[in-house]
Amino acid sequence: MTEILIGRNDSTSVNLDPHYGNRHGMIAGATGTGKSVSLMVLAEGFSRLGVPCFLADAKGDLAGLALAAGEPGDKLKARLAKLKLADWKAQANPVVFWDIYGKLGHPVRATISEMGPTLLGRVLELNDTQEGVLEVVFKAADDQGWLLLDLADLRALLTYAAENAKAISTQYGLISTQSIAAIQRAILKLEGDGADQFFGEPALELADLMRQDMSGRGIINVLAADQLIMKPRLYSTFLLWLLSELFEQLPEVGDLDQPKMVFFFDEAHLLFDDASPALQQRVEQVVRLIRSKGVGVYFCSQNPDDVPGVILGQLGNRIQHALRAFTPRDQKAVKAAAETFVANPKLDVTEAITKLAVGEALASTLANGGVPTPVEQVLVTTPCCRIGAITDAERSTIRQRSPVGGKYDTTVNRESAAEMLAKRASDKAADAATVAADAPAKDAEAGWGGAVHDALFGTKRRQGMIETMGKQMVRTAGSQLGRQILRGVLGGIFGGKR
Repeated sequence: MTEILIGRNDSTSVNLDPHYGNRHGMIAGATGTGKSVSLMVLAEGFSRLGVPCFLADAKGDLAGLALAAGEPGDKLKARLAKLKLADWKAQANPVVFWDIYGKLGHPVRATISEMGPTLLGRVLELNDTQEGVLEVVFKAADDQGWLLLDLADLRALLTYAAENAKAISTQYGLISTQSIAAIQRAILKLEGDGADQFFGEPALELADLMRQDMSGRGIINVLAADQLIMKPRLYSTFLLWLLSELFEQLPEVGDLDQPKMVFFFDEAHLLFDDASPALQQRVEQVVRLIRSKGVGVYFCSQNPDDVPGVILGQLGNRIQHALRAFTPRDQKAVKAAAETFVANPKLDVTEAITKLAVGEALASTLANGGVPTPVEQVLVTTPCCRIGAITDAERSTIRQRSPVGGKYDTTVNRESAAEMLAKRASDKAADAATVAADAPAKDAEAGWGGAVHDALFGTKRRQGMIETMGKQMVRTAGSQLGRQILRGVLGGIFGGKR
């Protein structure tokens, strides 16, 4: 199998064996030392082997992967001669552009349910209590069968939770209206940043990232991140979500001849800045285990110590560009970087790191048995694509040729939690209106019946007909009986006839 040439010196070459491409790697170095070119070299090499890649373009200079390099000038010819690249030729790569905001590439979307409460809590910058409330309302939505697709669904669910806080607290755990209000304010802030476009459908399918073109070359997926990088939490959480989805959906395959996919995580320090212990543990778990899914992860950062030591120890393929030791922290970083390489008796690594020219690097890769090779100082090879940005017209042309544009460029809004809760509220309001409409008739019926009752049986203040008739009958009967008794008494006195 063809190896990927990283660079050469006068005596040796450093190549990356694709069999160990899923053992992860690190590209480090100060700004302007050539990290982007090294990343492009690896992406091109994997693509030629048929391995799809995903990378974030934070500065806009990686988009040149989509176009062939121009006619080589004298400087480039001299470099090619020094690298002994006689068969080098300018060549474009199969590229698909993506953009969370949908401006510089196809929209990238995920549903609220796919993101989950933990990663969503990081995007919203929630504290532990508020994240716990979010987990409760997610559980309530799952039990009710309500789909959470976009932020409108999440807002509707939070409103429902606030109105039914007592019932939800009894069943799932205590939630407070204050925490719900804080989450709602965080959602408004997120919408203000334009991130609401990320949540919805059609959601990104991983199969569309793991494609090859008609010639068998792996597609290089380039995420436009020049605006996204200004929202560090959203940027790092999106990439972590994507990595987690790969980990959860791909089957176990063990060690393959070459990776199924390679994932480049630029500005890696953003992933670990302000990360909770639970989130950092999750990252460590994914990086450690995703190798067996056939996915290689390559971190790019200015200093190697931007990545926690537990993860750094798993990065077997290393490209180290120059570091500047201007401060005590820089000096410490240089020393730490030098100690992570396998020593080379012919090279003082600590001194070499600070004296590397632009385009030079210290490189070490995994060889037979997965053993790191001794570090070598090399001139990094030259990619076949254009180095630098592309024009809007060129980007538009490439985007129009994309095989997935028709699938993702149009938003889909199907029935989900917001519509279900709105329908529920509408039905409840209709029932209340029906009850209210029936009330006057019942009141009228009740009023007529009461009047009849009062007329017959009377009230506390006046007699009823029955009572009046009864008294009249008693008086009448009493008068007749009295007259009969009186006549009998008078007849006995005066000797009346028998």
